[in-house]
Amino acid sequence: MSGTAVVETEIEPLSGEDRWSLYRQMLLIRRFEERCNALFLQGKIPSTLHLYIGQEAVAVGICAALRVDDYLTSTHRPHGHALAKGVSAGPIMAELFAKSNGCCKGKGGSMHVGGMEVGMPPAIAIVGGGAPVAAGMALSSKMRRSGQVTASFFGDGGANEGAVHEAMNMAAIWRLPVLFVCENNLYGASTPVGQTVAVENIADRAAGYGMPGVIVDGNDVLAVRDAALAAVRRARAGEGPTLLECKTYRFCGHSRSDACNYRTRDEEAAWKQRDPLLVLGAVLAAAEDPRFEEMERSVSEEIDAAVAYAEAGPDPLPEDALLHVYWEGE
Repeated sequence: MSGTAVVETEIEPLSGEDRWSLYRQMLLIRRFEERCNALFLQGKIPSTLHLYIGQEAVAVGICAALRVDDYLTSTHRPHGHALAKGVSAGPIMAELFAKSNGCCKGKGGSMHVGGMEVGMPPAIAIVGGGAPVAAGMALSSKMRRSGQVTASFFGDGGANEGAVHEAMNMAAIWRLPVLFVCENNLYGASTPVGQTVAVENIADRAAGYGMPGVIVDGNDVLAVRDAALAAVRRARAGEGPTLLECKTYRFCGHSRSDACNYRTRDEEAAWKQRDPLLVLGAVLAAAEDPRFEEMERSVSEEIDAAVAYAEAGPDPLPEDALLHVYWEGE
């Protein structure tokens, strides 16, 4: 099975509670990232940041289709992926503060958060570097017959990396249980995707590997979830990988040093009309039990607790650099 498809309709209806849960997850990511931006400006976060604002529907939609023991590989923009997969906000925030109670003991920082307890190894900041790791983990799952699936996130820039193509080829010929998730936010740093990709859609490349290529509205969490569910079922059934192209947009710069001078304000305004929170919020607003204020309050409290956890955390000791590393001594 190969070829490009567009997913538009819900394949498995959600309850109202489930939809509110998806909304809260996206809201948590949004407010977490906004708080991180403020803390960075206050000098409390010692590294740069690649914020996930605007892309929340991709992480939440994909992870909604995964089990806790399924795997995920992330990128240099990993906070949203980690929160969606189930890593607690406190340890992530502490990692950003470079504290030893961080999810990676303060050794990774913003670009290397994760939690193996929920199947997410520390994020890989090398562009496209997570794809071959994902293929390897999927091979392990297949050999162990564990039924586990791996999702590998990368951007439109990462889609041009040789390692990504090699991973997709290997996954296709060995029918590995992988979801290759391209978050196409239209810019690889400051370079428009049209200047680096000759095909109309990155998902069109899937046909060259003999796997399905699916295009989905990356700002519609319900559409992303449906596409992910179909790909996960296919993977668990032993039918191999899928390339999902989620068309989305980051509302902030590539990193904290990016003023976005390569984008027009009209383009940004148009995409903000498709804010993932607004898209699902419009569906939820029609319900007779609106909870927007309640969600804002509970998310704010969770983030306040995460910041307090980070601020109270101990600084790593110099000798901690020798812990949790492989070293073959005498």
